[in-house]
Amino acid sequence: MALIKPFKGWRPPVDLVEKVASRPYDVLNSEEARAEAGDNEKSLYHIIKPEIDFPVGQDEHEEKVYTKAVENFRRFRENGWLVQDEADRYYVYAQTMNGKTQYGLVVCANVDDYMEGRIKKHELTRRDKEEDRMKHVRVNDANIEPVFFAYPAMAELDAIVARYTAATPVYDFVAPDGFGHHFWVIDQQNDINAITALFAKMPALYIADGHHRSAAAALVGAEKARNNPNHRGDEEYNFFMAVCFPDNQLTIIDYNRVVKDLNGLSDEAFLKALDAHFVVEMKGSEPYKPCCLHNFGLYLAGTWYSLTAKPGTYNDADPIGVLDVTISSNLILDNILGIKDLRSDKRIDFVGGIRGLGELAKRVDSGEMKVALALYPVSMQQLITIADTGNIMPPKTTWFEPKLRSGLVIHTLS
Repeated sequence: MALIKPFKGWRPPVDLVEKVASRPYDVLNSEEARAEAGDNEKSLYHIIKPEIDFPVGQDEHEEKVYTKAVENFRRFRENGWLVQDEADRYYVYAQTMNGKTQYGLVVCANVDDYMEGRIKKHELTRRDKEEDRMKHVRVNDANIEPVFFAYPAMAELDAIVARYTAATPVYDFVAPDGFGHHFWVIDQQNDINAITALFAKMPALYIADGHHRSAAAALVGAEKARNNPNHRGDEEYNFFMAVCFPDNQLTIIDYNRVVKDLNGLSDEAFLKALDAHFVVEMKGSEPYKPCCLHNFGLYLAGTWYSLTAKPGTYNDADPIGVLDVTISSNLILDNILGIKDLRSDKRIDFVGGIRGLGELAKRVDSGEMKVALALYPVSMQQLITIADTGNIMPPKTTWFEPKLRSGLVIHTLS
């Protein structure tokens, strides 16, 4: 069962929300954050990317940078740029992309659920990235940014959400990336109780995006529990902030690959090597989008090709073997191109499908890369099956869009 609770969120006043709200810390680098914040002192980047308050080149992992985050968070509250709700609430956070809206519930998820595997993951985390976010949670005593969860869709929850979203949103704006963000406060106690009870019936929640943030938030909560001789289990630090979306509303988009060289092969020899495991068809100069599972787009020397994996090269009965990212990693990147480790090999890079297939062609045409591979996106059901069976997705498999906007609500741990 999934244990969640409402919380007293810290939120920007309506007239400041667009000034405060930002993209998540991990989708842009320090210089991009510096440029986006500009002269806006109310931008959340001053808390989540506080290195922008130092000269260019500042190491973001130095102690004084974390201290600056704390100072800035305090200043936001003292100046009234963030104001705390008076009572525990749940919130509805909806996002609109390309005319489609998905509706999430902002809740506090339980640390024990994470530690004991009821909040399921599908990705490995890196200790250095966990450490960075743990430090950020620890020094601020807060989850400044939410994590992104999926839950098995439930008609009763949909009905509660629909009642609130029929009213005018508290926040309603289109961010610079063109995506709409809408936000409502759930303030009726009977609805709050009903949401808590409905989540308690769920066998599991699933991390969609934000594995490092989830790990960091849970580990800090567990650490606080260990350090508190009077620990009871209901303290605020036992919970961390998540936006939970029904699984049937979420879309995973493609996550594509570009490679610097053909591992010593000529174009002809490379295409010939592909013949062993794929039906290769030339498609011309127009971008070729994979049409279905086990079909790939390949861009080489100004031409697009369709690659269809031959029967016997994949295992549809195996949660990992069925994935196109597994097929392409084994049969193309490893076997032919000699790329053994997607995490560390400098010859490969990854391009989120939000950038379009044109971006793949651009990087090859520029000479920076030699070949591009377009993949068919993973389905939500595949992700859930992998998490349920205790498997881990290969690196760079899922890309969720739109990303959650940070700064609409913050959860403090005490």
